[in-house]
Amino acid sequence: MSQIPWWGLPLIAVVFALGGAATAQFVTARDEIVRRRRKRTRRWYEERKDAYVGLLAVFERDTYRLRAAYDAGDKPPTPLAYVDEVGPALMRVRLLASGPVRSAALAVHVLLQRLHGEMNPAAVPGVQPQTHFRELLTQVPLVMQQFEAAVREELGIDTEPPPPNGRVRFLTRKPPLDDLAGIGQDLSRER
Repeated sequence: MSQIPWWGLPLIAVVFALGGAATAQFVTARDEIVRRRRKRTRRWYEERKDAYVGLLAVFERDTYRLRAAYDAGDKPPTPLAYVDEVGPALMRVRLLASGPVRSAALAVHVLLQRLHGEMNPAAVPGVQPQTHFRELLTQVPLVMQQFEAAVREELGIDTEPPPPNGRVRFLTRKPPLDDLAGIGQDLSRER
């Protein structure tokens, strides 16, 4: 007969059942925390991406309108129309963006405001109004490029494709004979 008391086996079963339940509860809680963190990160990224793309679209539309009006010899749209269009998109960026992105967005905005404003090209003494307007208009893409670079930096967008691994590189291009000899030597070492 065994030396184990009659209550030992049920006690061990209860201890293991409680341990399993606690482990399951811990794993479930941990998974929920990770899921919430992932969801919050995705939402953070999507909010900013939507705000930045919206503002870039407004800037591009306005730059196109200014360029078209200049080429046609018309007056640019009124400053109030520009502010009404850019206001909501700019406010979203100002609320969500980091310092460098906010500064770059405001630099583009200030430049476009100067192109629309009353203190526009005619107010610069000694410079032809058309020349000054054209110079300011050519600066817009350069300033927007700085805004785009700041956005890429904040969102972690890489402009370079990921480096291919060796096997994909081997399958996608015909390697020189030296590479084939090296591959043959590698295969002979593996045996």
